Order: sequence, then structure tokens, then C-alpha cells
Amino acid sequence: MVKITFIGAGSTIFTKNVLGDAMLTPSLSDAHIALYDINEKRLNESELMLKNINKNANDNRADIVSYQDRREALKDADFVINAIQVGGYKPSTVIDFEIPQKYGLQQTIGDTMGIGGIFRTLRTLPVMLEFAKEMEELCPDAWLLNYTNPMAMLTMGILKETKIKAVGLCHSVQVCVPELFEHLGITDQYDLNEFQWKIAGINHMAFLLEITHNGEDFYPTIRKLAAEKANPHSDSVRFELMKRFGYYITESSEHNAEYHPYFIKSKYPELIEELAIPLDEYLRRCEQQIADWETMREDIVNNGDLTHTRSREYASYIMDSIVTGTPSVIAGNVLNKGLITNLPADACVEVPCLVDKNGVQPTYVGDLPTQLAALNRTNINVQELTVEAALTLDKSKIYQAAYLDPHLASELSLEDIKNLVDDLIEAHGDYLPKYKD
Repeated sequence: MVKITFIGAGSTIFTKNVLGDAMLTPSLSDAHIALYDINEKRLNESELMLKNINKNANDNRADIVSYQDRREALKDADFVINAIQVGGYKPSTVIDFEIPQKYGLQQTIGDTMGIGGIFRTLRTLPVMLEFAKEMEELCPDAWLLNYTNPMAMLTMGILKETKIKAVGLCHSVQVCVPELFEHLGITDQYDLNEFQWKIAGINHMAFLLEITHNGEDFYPTIRKLAAEKANPHSDSVRFELMKRFGYYITESSEHNAEYHPYFIKSKYPELIEELAIPLDEYLRRCEQQIADWETMREDIVNNGDLTHTRSREYASYIMDSIVTGTPSVIAGNVLNKGLITNLPADACVEVPCLVDKNGVQPTYVGDLPTQLAALNRTNINVQELTVEAALTLDKSKIYQAAYLDPHLASELSLEDIKNLVDDLIEAHGDYLPKYKD
């Protein structure tokens, strides 16, 4: 029997997608599903929800158990899925937004790059390292499937510091081309099955490197249609980046607005309206999700007729391929090690990966176009220093990571960045380890 352990199972909707998918996959339908979360109420809600799906869609084949002891949840696991959020929306996410605002620094999402991404890593990586070390003892052959952001930094830290087999998973690659066609207004004109494409780079900043339609290069059509689309619209930032650098980027415009130094600028406030940049977007989403959950809880948790349709998330396909040997191809976040030849070897890159009984096997990409590799490096610099800070507890590395962040550097002085870091360290308190001066 396959054992699947879910760390952070109180994230009920995401748990439904990933573990509901597993129960609908024949090779995983009779799995032992171990649920763990520090929020006992949400953990119990997820267990009730999954048991309803197991009854209605899986003939009660799966064995679903909640654990109060993380070590017991991890023991003898074949797969460990991570979806934790250390510090939660309150206090930590609110802190990540409100304190930078005192320095005049504006953010949209704050979970991947920028000062928000740096501090989310510093809060989260120590917790992940704790349970990764437990995995080395209790389930050393298990695969860790990481869904928690900041994807690149957390996956990099785990792969560099532990012996665990791990891959970072995001769905921005799956939705890249469908979203592009939607934004171009051509979804109904083409069958995506007639297209072939190639995507690689780093998480949230991978690039659509090639796209062909029945063997013919389709990029000229994409660039022409994108140039004709007037601002503002919901994908203005990505279209602007494609106009300037030549290629479409995987993650949304609201994310990419804060990964680069060009868009959220106090000197050019008009860009916010011109490019439809949604400042403080993540705060609004969190508030909406909290409000929505209050109305959804009854339908999701206590719905005796609840069922499930398999989602686009990679986890069930990866687990099935490793268990059965039936190959699949995913976009995975892994250490570079020569896969993208003009990016650093220890960077965490997002590349096509073959999955079978041998596990997740990244494929060679080669050089990215020079300008795209340059954009990636601006973010990799921050990622490497942030991970180094978390692993060494050297406070100077936090400052250096922040100094090199493209958005911070374009808006604040070196002294203001240092003071901002100090304020955030103090505000997060015990959610962070003690750093050496």
C-alpha cells in the first residue's frame, strides 16, 4: 500500500484537489493518506471532507488518518506533499505588507520575490528543514513534492541542505499557453492539441521559448496580436515584457510587476493605472478566501454527497508514474546542475522533467536567450543569498539579498533597505530563528 503524507493538510481546498486526484488514480486509490497540520480544527475539516470523497468517488478504498504527531505521519511514507504557510495571513503576511508600506514600498503578491518573498523564505525554510531531517530518518526513500512558495528558494534550500529527493511544483507552466490565448482573444480559434511548445527558466519567471502550430512557428502571430492589444488589460505587464524582451513569461502580470524594477515606481505612479497593476492584491485575495471559506465550509466539509474531478495539479501524475512506471512529463523545479547552461549550477530552475519508476528526471535545455538568462539572474541572486542566510543564520546575507532585489533596489536607499530588514526581523519575532550579527 502506498503511503501519502500531506503536511499542511488544513489547506482544505488544495488538499481536496491533490488528494482527491490521488483517490481517483487507480494505482493510488487504496493509499494510506496521512494528514498533518498544526491547526487541529482545519485538519479535522479536511479529514471529514476527504472521507466524503473517499466514500462517494472511491468506494472507501483509501485509508485516511489525521495525526497529531508529525513523525508518525511521516513514518514509512512513500510521498510527502508540502503545503504549509508559516505565520499565516495574520500576523506574517500582513506584516510583510504593512511595514514596507511605511517606507513607501508597494507590493502586489509578496510571496516569491521582493522583501515579502525573502521573509516568507526565512520563516518557512527552517520548518521545512525540520521535517526534511525527519524524513531522512523515517522515510529516506520518499519523494517530497513541494507546493509552498517561494518555490525556488525553498526547493533550493531543501535540495542543498538535505539528502531528500524533492521537486518543486507549480501550475504556472500548465496554464501558460491557455492563458496567453485567452488574453489574446484567440481561445476559440485554435485547438491547443495542434500546438507544441517549450518552456524553461526559473519558477514564476520561466519563458515560452518556442511554440509551433502544426510545425510552423507561431510566435510571429502572438507578437503581432499582443502589439495590437491596448493597455490597460489584465495581462499588460507580461505583454510589456514580451514587447521589450521578446518572449512570454509563465507567471501572471501581478506577480511579475514586482519581480522587475520597471513597473511599481514612485517616480512613475501613472504606470499603475496604465498597466493595471493591482497593488496589495494578495491581501485582498486572502481576505476574500477567508470570507469565502465561511460560506463554503458547509458545502465542502459536511457535504455527504461531495465528489471530485481530477485536477491539473501534477502530484497524482508524479506519484502514479513512480508507482507504475507509466511515464509522464511535468515542469519541475530542481537544482540546475548544467540543465540551463547560462544560469548558475546551484540555481533552482524550472524545466521539463520525465517521471517514471526512476523518479523525477530533469531534461537538458541548454542556453536561454541571453536577455532571458539575464532577467533570471537578477532573481537568482536574491534567491541564493536568502537561502544562504537561512542556512547560515548570517544576518548580513539577509541585507545583501534585499540590496540586490530588483524592486527594492529601484525604490529604496541602501540604508532604508537595511532598516526595513531590521524592522521586519523584529516584527516577525519568534517566527524567525535568531540571526548572527
